[in-house]
Amino acid sequence: MTDIFRPFDTALDRDAALRHLQAATLGADDGELFLERRRSEALVLDDGRIKTASYDASEGFGLRAMLGEVSAYAHSTDISDAALARAVATARLAVGAGGGVMAPGPAPTNRRLYTDADPIIALPFAVKIDALREIDGYARALDPRVVQVSVSATASIQEVAILRPDGSLVTDTRPMVRLNVSVIAEANGRRESGSAGGGGRITPEGLFAPESWQGVAREALRVATVNLDAVAAPAGMMDVVLGPGWPGILLHEAIGHGLEGDFNRKGTSAFAGLMGQRIAAPGVTVLDDGTIPDRRGSISVDDEGTPSQRNVLIEDGILVGYMQDRQSARLMGVAPTGNGRRESYAHPPMPRMTNTYMLNGPDDPKGIVAGLQDGIWAVGFGGGQVDITNGKFVFSCTEAYRVRGGVVGEALKGATLIGDGATALRGIRAIGRDMALDPGMGNCGKAGQWVPVGVGQPTLMIGGLTVGGSAA
Repeated sequence: MTDIFRPFDTALDRDAALRHLQAATLGADDGELFLERRRSEALVLDDGRIKTASYDASEGFGLRAMLGEVSAYAHSTDISDAALARAVATARLAVGAGGGVMAPGPAPTNRRLYTDADPIIALPFAVKIDALREIDGYARALDPRVVQVSVSATASIQEVAILRPDGSLVTDTRPMVRLNVSVIAEANGRRESGSAGGGGRITPEGLFAPESWQGVAREALRVATVNLDAVAAPAGMMDVVLGPGWPGILLHEAIGHGLEGDFNRKGTSAFAGLMGQRIAAPGVTVLDDGTIPDRRGSISVDDEGTPSQRNVLIEDGILVGYMQDRQSARLMGVAPTGNGRRESYAHPPMPRMTNTYMLNGPDDPKGIVAGLQDGIWAVGFGGGQVDITNGKFVFSCTEAYRVRGGVVGEALKGATLIGDGATALRGIRAIGRDMALDPGMGNCGKAGQWVPVGVGQPTLMIGGLTVGGSAA
């Protein structure tokens, strides 16, 4: 058992730190002192050899003061009274002569959504290395066409303490683990890859159990072998069926970012000014929910100390909410929603997603695919690009199939989906009753910061998306 992060017992006097924070935020609207310790381990076995075995540790603080639209942020790796005193001068740049009224602090909570056990030390190092080798051998033995296997395992624990000017203190301990298997298969001079994995805010024993990782290895191989027979994707406007679970990444990127409070406060989102209006087809209900136990995107409290919430964003096609941090909520005259997140102590918080997903609809998933007369069925997604200001997106499919007359045909290679979030929402024609969350592998980037997230959705049919492909 490692020692618990107690910065006010080991590095700072709490009363002195509070005086510094109060001096920094005198006359401000809001602010906090965020302290963090993080430890992480990464193991990679590539082609039978240990490619990476790293351990990282960091700690530091971030001090923030806000007045209106302006905020100042100072951070340091040195958790000391002297460093905190220096940070006060920077924070005062935002406040100036003051004039603000300090916002009330977050409501307290004792809710715990995940274990506080350290996942790095849950299993001995040698056991994890042996397991990676066993996974490698298992994947190779599944199919003689396998020519390369890469297995990675990561574990981390983040401990945070958030002190507010009223003297309240919020703490959280956040574990995270993930296991991923990538396979390259070769046949007839052609090589294709497939990957699978997952994890969450859990300890790693379950991921390293054979009954778990064997399924992951088989799924990675299945995707690779499907793509060995894939043909070039067609191009043109057509209807698309999205599978459940991980394809919700399209929902996350094309729609979710546009529903974050800062973009709407500044009027730069495609959804700005549309509160209470229909922005999606009837039956479409989208949530951001940070309260799901053990999920990758879940947080007991956000990085401002606000308890996470189950936030309805779109209800039966109507825009009913945005995701808010404390600053955007205050300036927009609404309550914070527990979405103020930051990558680390070196970054100020901003509105970010947690677990974003669409609720079930009434339709039979098999019937949705059978109802597709001429289009593609997209089951897996890779990378994509989105313009937040207009919602336009481009996503690449890692697994997709041609569908004609409701019959699933050949696998497709090189398919991309092109469109914009607002049009895609309105173009939803069928919603399945098979909603699933992703297996726990998402990361979200915004303004140079990365945070873990979750996505999910049921099977969907979207009419009139542009499919990019190379088939003649």
